Parts: sequence; structure tokens; C-alpha cells
Amino acid sequence: MLPRFCWTRFRMAKIKNMPWFATFPTSSIRVKATESWVRAVVMWAICFVPGFGLGQVEQVLNNRELDPWKRIDEAVRSAIKAGKMPGASVVVGQGSKTVYHQAFGHLSLLPEKVALKKNTLFDLASLTKPIATATSVMILVDQGRVRLRDPVAVYLPEFAQNGKRKITVQQLLTHVGGLIPDNPIGDYRDGREKAFEKINALSTTWEPGTRFSYTDVGYLVLGQIIERVTGLSIDQFARKNIFEPLGMLETGFLPSEPLRNRAALTQQRAGRWMPGVVHDPRAYELGGIAGHAGLFSTATDLEKYCLMLLGQGQVNGIRILSRSSVKLMTATYDLPGGVKRGLGWDKLSPYSSNRGELMSHAAFGHGGFTGTSIWMDPELDLYVIFLSNRVHPEGKGSVNRLAGRIGTIAAAYASNQ
Repeated sequence: MLPRFCWTRFRMAKIKNMPWFATFPTSSIRVKATESWVRAVVMWAICFVPGFGLGQVEQVLNNRELDPWKRIDEAVRSAIKAGKMPGASVVVGQGSKTVYHQAFGHLSLLPEKVALKKNTLFDLASLTKPIATATSVMILVDQGRVRLRDPVAVYLPEFAQNGKRKITVQQLLTHVGGLIPDNPIGDYRDGREKAFEKINALSTTWEPGTRFSYTDVGYLVLGQIIERVTGLSIDQFARKNIFEPLGMLETGFLPSEPLRNRAALTQQRAGRWMPGVVHDPRAYELGGIAGHAGLFSTATDLEKYCLMLLGQGQVNGIRILSRSSVKLMTATYDLPGGVKRGLGWDKLSPYSSNRGELMSHAAFGHGGFTGTSIWMDPELDLYVIFLSNRVHPEGKGSVNRLAGRIGTIAAAYASNQ
């Protein structure tokens, strides 16, 4: 027994000196090594169980450290604890499979705390631009009713005034049309007709095509092109040609009362909480329907959209876009200032902090002011959906870096599959 006892003491001393031992996890509680029953059990197993060695323990620890889903869990919970947002719904998918979907925190903190669930409805904010507006434009391109190289004035003659005659549809899609990011909110308070009269009267801020500047105004105009060409509002056209065919029955503008009842709150307007009412002030003044903001959806519905784009415009036998249009839409366009964009999509720009670091050059995505983002990577057959209400209750949250970190973890996982 004495040799065995001495050998055991030697191994225990060796274990306690190993770097991983001091940080060995015991649930979420940090205790001293000599006071941890978990560590004691592991030490006992190493000392007395045949075949259970130090290498196996280190392998278990390494596997835990590399578990992507635990990393995402910890990152989101840490961000909620730090006040970055009240809650979030996170989805990671690869191929046709959802590999991760979790809901965290609360959909509201005020006037009362309500738990956020996987089916919570979110104000997508600027995700409206690629998902509703740009996709609708590309459907019209497929139908031969809109050409990307055409001047906007071909479809909206009244837009041509004050130096805007040569601005093209594609320049609006890529934010190089020379338009102001946003015109004054007062321009929207006399109804839709007056609002667009004032947009049409705007001058260019610089020569079209010479500078990238992210603009809501350009997407408001694109929404008008869709309406003028089809006779349908962006709401009606997108619902008929995108959302209903894909079975995205919880996606759209002006959500119904049952959907509003499970919507994540944003901020108060006129002293009232207004669940399911658009947060963007200009979209609100336009009645909740606009080309730049106003879309609501759930994480599960957005998965269907992602699968369609990663399926080259088709999913479950339902085709929304041609392969050629998807290729055109998600290609990389090199813009002034070293910015890389797709048609409606971000690729690599000053707005890409929500992009996963390990995503390929083919990745494309977008973010929304309310705390939403969506990224897809065709090379990894990967999609990452991050939905939060970071502006609730006082507009002070911050989630872009978190969304980017989640994208990085997801891309690392996907690259190993």
C-alpha cells in the first residue's frame, strides 16, 4: 500500500500544479482547489481508476472550452447582465438544419418584466432594406420590369429634379447615389404624399457614384419604385411575392394584434409603450410602411428566408429569385473608400462590426438599429440570426460586437463540419 499511496500523492501534487487545475469549472462557482469536491472527485479518478489519465481530463476540458453553444450562451448572458440589451433570440443554422436556437432575457423590462421566448416578434429596423425592399427589387429585375442600370427617373420622373436625373437603381441599392442619409423628420409629418414631394425635391450631397454614404432616403425611394411599377405597396408586394410563398406568416409590416402581444418592446412614444409599432420615426410618420424600416419578424420565420437565399433563390421547391439574381444580389461590389457591399447587403464596410470574423469573403448580411442582425455565408452554408431589443427601455444598449462574436463562433463551428 505504501508505494501506491506515495504514487497517488505524487500524482495529486502534479495535478494541482497544472495550469488548468486552478481554473477547473465547478458549475458556476469558483472555489479553492482544496475545497472543491468536483476537483477531489477528478483527482480520485485519476489516481485510482484504471485508464483514466491526465490526458483524458485535459481533453474533456478542451472540449468544454471549444463547445460553441456554451460560448454563445455565456456571451449573451454576460451582455444582458451588463445591460447591453434586455434579451435576445439567437439562431445558427448550417445546411437545412437549425443547429442552435436559444432565447434569453426579457422582451420587456418596463412597464413589467416579461420573458423573451423563441417566438418573440421583433422590429427588424433596417433589415427591412435587404429582406423586403432589395429582394422585391430583384424580383422585379427577374420579371424584366426593372433594370438596375436604369436611372431612377425612368420609374419616378419627379425624382429627377435638383441633380438627381442620373442616379441609378443600383446606386440606391449600394448607397452611392449621393443622397443625404436622412432628411428632417418634419418633412414626414404632413402625410405620405407631401413626404415624397420633399424627398423628390432634395438635391444631391455629392456626385452620384463617388462616395459611399448609408442612406435611408435611398431605400424610401426604392420602395416608391416598387409601388409605382407594381401598383402595390412594399408591404403588399413583399407579402405576396416573398413572405407568403415562403410560409413566413409572422413576417410583415403592421403586425396583427396577436403578433403585437408577443412583440419585444423598444422605446416609449408620446409617453406610451407601443408593442408591435415601428420604432423608426420616419417609418412611423409614414404609417408604419416604408422601404427602409417597418418590417417585423421572428427568428424562425427569418430562417426560411435564409434557406431561400442559401438555396440560390429556392427552398422546398418554391422559387423566389432566380439563381442569376441571387448571384447578382450577393456579389461583392467595390465602392469608394474601400467599402464592399452587395445589392441591399453589407459585405465589409464601417457597418460590419456585426459580421463574424471567420466568415468567408462570400458572406453577406445586415444590421438594424433596434439591435438586429442577420448574416449568411454561402461557402460555409451558414446563417446566423441575432434579434434583440437593445433600445429598450432607454435606447442605450449596444449589441453589434456581440452579434459579431456570435458570428465568429458560428463560423468556426461551421468550418469544422
